[in-house]
Amino acid sequence: MRGRNAEGTAVNAVLPGWINTDLSRSARATFLELNDRVLARTPAARWGEPVDFEGIAIFLASPASAFINGAGIMVDGGYATVG
Repeated sequence: MRGRNAEGTAVNAVLPGWINTDLSRSARATFLELNDRVLARTPAARWGEPVDFEGIAIFLASPASAFINGAGIMVDGGYATVG
């Protein structure tokens, strides 16, 4: 069964964009243009926060996602939609 593991559990992925973490803050301090470049390309016009993953995690763990298998769900503020 594609998208399920050997036990029949759905296998999905949450694909994060640029998230405000200690590591990304360090990168912004090192690469001064990074913040402006990320914000210019992100339609949400902000860095993601760890809390932005709560809704999708709850959804994927709930019966509401029972028919979703093998999906990659982007949580990136629209970053991937901008060429």
